[in-house]
Amino acid sequence: MDWNRWYSLKSYLKTSLWTVPLIAVAIYAVVKPLTEMLGRWMIGQRILDPKTGLLGLSMTGARSLVGDVVSADLAFLVFTFGSLLVAIQVAGGQYTPRIIATTLLRDNVIRGISGLFVFTLLFANRTLGWMGENEVHQFQVFIAALFGFASVVAFLFLIDYAAKSLRPVSLVARVGELGIEVIESVYPTPTTGRIARPRLDQKRGEPTRTIRHRGKSGIVLAVNLDRLVAKARRTNSVIEFAPQVGDFLAVDEPLFYLYGSSDAIDENRLRTLVAFGTERTMEQDPMFAFRILVDIALKALSAAINDPTTAVLAIDQLQRLLRVVGKRSLYNEEIVDSSGRVCVIFRTPNWEDFVHISFREIRQCGAGSIQIARRQRAAIENLIQCLPEHRHDALRAELTLLDRTIDAKYIFSEDLALARIPDSQGLGGSDTSTAKQPTPF
Repeated sequence: MDWNRWYSLKSYLKTSLWTVPLIAVAIYAVVKPLTEMLGRWMIGQRILDPKTGLLGLSMTGARSLVGDVVSADLAFLVFTFGSLLVAIQVAGGQYTPRIIATTLLRDNVIRGISGLFVFTLLFANRTLGWMGENEVHQFQVFIAALFGFASVVAFLFLIDYAAKSLRPVSLVARVGELGIEVIESVYPTPTTGRIARPRLDQKRGEPTRTIRHRGKSGIVLAVNLDRLVAKARRTNSVIEFAPQVGDFLAVDEPLFYLYGSSDAIDENRLRTLVAFGTERTMEQDPMFAFRILVDIALKALSAAINDPTTAVLAIDQLQRLLRVVGKRSLYNEEIVDSSGRVCVIFRTPNWEDFVHISFREIRQCGAGSIQIARRQRAAIENLIQCLPEHRHDALRAELTLLDRTIDAKYIFSEDLALARIPDSQGLGGSDTSTAKQPTPF
């Protein structure tokens, strides 16, 4: 299987709710015969009394118990998937549709508990159908009762877990965690100072070959950089990936630029090293985490929802991500092999890109809210204090724009003075004795 197909299949399975229940069916097909063999062996060795067993149930009691387990697990499954569909609709409308595939459908807790329900349902149903008129399979009934009890506990835990995980603070925190993981994977080295972006077109001249996108239009999800480096090293060429991860690419747009001895490169094999899809993912796209958080903030600041406190929670995570990305080296577009020879040119977002997406849209939509103005100022000033000097220019530019926007938004001097105070809580957490005060009119 080609790498891009394997990547797409793996991503699909990670975001599919039916995969874990299907695995549970396979586990049931193995476990059930083993427990039946074990039960017969325990009776044969007189370890287990075939009449009283571990629970001491009669035929009527055993059938009633196992029947209750079947009914309960069926109800749990219906409630879980029904509630999940409602939660997805509410979360997509209240926050942003982009968190559905990114967080909700990838939640292994929900998928694992659903798998437990399916396994217990099949196990108990088989046990109920296997019991004869005069024989109670005591060991099977005991195992079914254990899984039934575990299902009840798991269902109660799921209700509590789902209620907490759908809160705004939980959703933005999860996006923040995923964002930090992808930042550390895409930008593995710490920053050492400002590095000028090389002008690759002048440095290498015109490409010897241009490979264009074929098949269906889509969004670039991921690129197999290791294989690209290996292919460039074998052919003694340089491969430049034309778009960035997260870009939409139409058919016949440039996909690769090849420099040097590129005749030996099979363009069809090269295309299989790029995965496309219909929706962005975070695996190699650090900007997508910022995009999700900004979308949550913008939705919260809309007139229909009007929830600036949720936007403040999103700014908390944006500040957290900027603290991480600001300490990484962001300009390493040239990927080299073990000998130091440039093999692949792979562009990623730079520091200004991250700063712009973190502050511009939220400032434009939310500067009229004192919470947003104060929280953005606190975030910018905190980043200026903790990040290296070469990261400060873009932040100071955002601070200047924030001041200009506040001047245009607030008429009364009292509101203007309050909006210029940095506050990590938005409104209510600042120390006004040390906060910067505006110049009086």
